Amino acid sequence: MVDRVNRIGVISDTHGLLRPSVVRALKGVSMILHAGDVGAMATLTALGKIAPVKAVRGNVDRDAWARRLKVREVVEVGGAACYMVHDIADLDLDPAAAGIRVVIHGHSHNPRILEKGGVMYLNPGSAGPRRFRLPIAMAYLSIGENGCVSAEILHLEE
Repeated sequence: MVDRVNRIGVISDTHGLLRPSVVRALKGVSMILHAGDVGAMATLTALGKIAPVKAVRGNVDRDAWARRLKVREVVEVGGAACYMVHDIADLDLDPAAAGIRVVIHGHSHNPRILEKGGVMYLNPGSAGPRRFRLPIAMAYLSIGENGCVSAEILHLEE
């Protein structure tokens, strides 16, 4: 029996800019998780035309449309609980004790994958405007039916 894998697109810090390279990279994903600083409702609308979207509110998401976004959200995908928060400093629980397999966050614009205590911490980086010399990036999160998770950072063109 072959384990079916859910391929999830993970982005953050778009700040209202949805690059064509991001749209191309998200084609074929089963879901999009946006870790905040969306920047504009139009971004979520456009992403929703690609795949179902779950997003959390970031520090720049202050307009009326953003009030419907939670600051923290748990999304269950393929048997793995994913905890989403924009700023990792706002993590309000012990992920391992809570049964969380993946913590998805943004804010720093610095892409990173870190395994700690049986929990994957995934920052996809910034898919929006370039900040300092940090790359334009996003991530793919793969979750098998058995709950096995893996991730990869994708550096994008301008």
